[in-house]
Amino acid sequence: MSLPTEFHDIAKRVNNWGRWGADDEIGTLNLISDEVVRAAAGSVRSGRRVPLALPLQQDGVQTGMIPGRVNPLHVMVQINQEIFGPGTVACSDDAVTMGLQAGTHWDALTHVSHSGRLYNGRPAHTISPHAGAAFAGIDKARHIVSRGVLLDIPRALGTDTGRLPGGHAVTPEDLDAAEESAGVRVRAGDIVLVRTGQVRAYLAGDKHGYAFPSPGLSIRTPEWFHARDVAAVANDTMTFEIFPPEIEGLWLPVHALHLVEMGMPQGQNWNLEELSTACGETGRYDFLLSAMPEPFVGGTGTPVAPVAVL
Repeated sequence: MSLPTEFHDIAKRVNNWGRWGADDEIGTLNLISDEVVRAAAGSVRSGRRVPLALPLQQDGVQTGMIPGRVNPLHVMVQINQEIFGPGTVACSDDAVTMGLQAGTHWDALTHVSHSGRLYNGRPAHTISPHAGAAFAGIDKARHIVSRGVLLDIPRALGTDTGRLPGGHAVTPEDLDAAEESAGVRVRAGDIVLVRTGQVRAYLAGDKHGYAFPSPGLSIRTPEWFHARDVAAVANDTMTFEIFPPEIEGLWLPVHALHLVEMGMPQGQNWNLEELSTACGETGRYDFLLSAMPEPFVGGTGTPVAPVAVL
């Protein structure tokens, strides 16, 4: 199925190509200025730190649905080895094989393409088998620290289970309701965390139920984030957007609109449960968010261990 007119119409309205120059490789992360970070530091009140990453383990979230995206395989390469001779200090070392998007991660702007193009109009063929992404690899996103805002959709909608049903497409109206419920206003340079509660399935041991069917962002939401000049968005699902898609046969349109058209990084598999509890207890839904990408040169994604500081 070719991309429909509806998709192309939205793409024109949210397109950021050339906004920060023809050579730009970080897209909406340009919106996180020094002033934005200074203001974000003012969100820290108690110093309470909330980790947002799922454990990296062999029994991780991946089910084989996405080819090649393997859960971490952790092996010991030396155990208490006296590498400098008998009686010297002994060392233990590990090695890991994993998909860079296997667990809690950021998608780089090169993670998807459409119509043969990447962000800023670069050709998709600039991604090569050995070097990876020559343009806009995850290593170009050197630091991701800003004010974070939690938009807790199940709480805002009064969902009894604390989790959206699998067929729920999060709409701009849902985002507005979550803002109002939280008493917060998303502003330019913010990193928005959208909680659906879907990660509860994985935490309860149902990794297949976590992956499919899944609530997620509607194709209508990129315009909401574009209008607010949001720097990045992450959520607590494997696919980020509703899956199966809300428009039959149109797979990953939100990925394409965010990463290719807007140049906005996207995060998946974030655990927002403890953060939801903490924000509910304090009545505050903004915080300092540190979500530093691992600088894999040419990577189209990276593991991340985000921390919210309230």
